[in-house]
Amino acid sequence: QVQLVESGGGLVLAGGSLRLSCEVSGRQFRSYALAWFRQAPGKEREFVAGISWNSDTPQYADAVKGRFTISKVNVLNSVFLQMDSLEPEDTAVYYCAADTGGWPVFRTVAEYEYWGTGTQVTVSS
Repeated sequence: QVQLVESGGGLVLAGGSLRLSCEVSGRQFRSYALAWFRQAPGKEREFVAGISWNSDTPQYADAVKGRFTISKVNVLNSVFLQMDSLEPEDTAVYYCAADTGGWPVFRTVAEYEYWGTGTQVTVSS
């Protein structure tokens, strides 16, 4: 059983930064593709950023490209999302997800087998 636990959410002013962390249990962490999704009230869950098992060519949604950075640290069994220049439109619950296939990085919810419970990010103007 693979478990994902997110942390690092909170309340921040527009223009500020947050760093989300996701710790992943399981011996096969190195082989997973990992992604961050978000879901705002009344909206569908959407892809934010993803990284393949070998950290090659991270993928980003157009809305966050140039502001967010995803990284994976195998020795920590963790994936991170550095969020800079935050905007009120970034307000959402952020979820970490794992795909045991490892590659490529998918942008659809259905491709990910394991999910965390989410962490709230609120950006005030």
